[in-house]
Amino acid sequence: MPGTQTRSRVRDRNNVLDRPEFVSLNQTPHREPPPGEGRGGGCGPRRAGSRAPSHQEDPGGRGSRESSEGGPGPGPAPPQDVMQLNPSLRGVAVSSLLAIDISLSKRLGVCAGVQPPGGARGPGGVGAPLRSMVALLALSGHLLTWISGTLVCLWRSSSLAGQEVLLNLLLALVLDVLTVAGIQKLVKRRGPWDVPPSFLDYVAMDTYSFPAAHASRAVLVSNFLLTHLVLAVPLRILLYLWAVLVGVSRVLLGKHHLSDVGCGFVLGFLHFSLVETVWMDSGTCQTLISIGTLRWTPLL
Repeated sequence: MPGTQTRSRVRDRNNVLDRPEFVSLNQTPHREPPPGEGRGGGCGPRRAGSRAPSHQEDPGGRGSRESSEGGPGPGPAPPQDVMQLNPSLRGVAVSSLLAIDISLSKRLGVCAGVQPPGGARGPGGVGAPLRSMVALLALSGHLLTWISGTLVCLWRSSSLAGQEVLLNLLLALVLDVLTVAGIQKLVKRRGPWDVPPSFLDYVAMDTYSFPAAHASRAVLVSNFLLTHLVLAVPLRILLYLWAVLVGVSRVLLGKHHLSDVGCGFVLGFLHFSLVETVWMDSGTCQTLISIGTLRWTPLL
């Protein structure tokens, strides 16, 4: 046994790994504990204040909310929910003008309702006689009135100059009703008293408030007649006054706002200027009349 121990000690001295330069290779690496754990608490639970970095936090802190709540945190409020503390001057001016327009139109709609038999005043505040007079004035600017009147005059006219003027007037009326009806369908603005459209309004495609079709037609017809007819000064003044009163009558009936009538006046003048620009000469008018009366003989 002493010889065996002696040989073992000699083998240990001759082992290369026991040399000083190779001591580090023969040792078990020592694991450093994480910053949140103590030196002697390798198996103990983590402290409540420590947290392992599971993901990289974003600058806004959304990652910390997701890790603490278990779900995505609430994002920024949508633009439509944010209160606009500093509105623009233009927005304030437009809103104020619209409010004034609606208030004045409601006050001027004195013929929006008929006085009931009991004597109490209706929503318009006036009786039936005044309302009938205003409705008759508005009827003078209706589409059916001028379309039917133009067709009758065109049928009874025998002069080429008169037929030329009447056919261009008919073209202007058709252009006016199509343009106004298209804009009304796009805007779909109701009147100040929200009066339901009548049967004549449905026939003339005048079911909405903006722009006022009667005002546009009145300005168109008055400018047309003043340009192509020789009238005395009193008649010219009456024609201008008639166009203004037709537009005002629609406000009194509660069908349109003041802004609707004003835009109708402008639109009627634009229609008149357009028809004057694309005026049809006598030859074109005679061809159209021949086609309409089925007396046109095409050239072979």
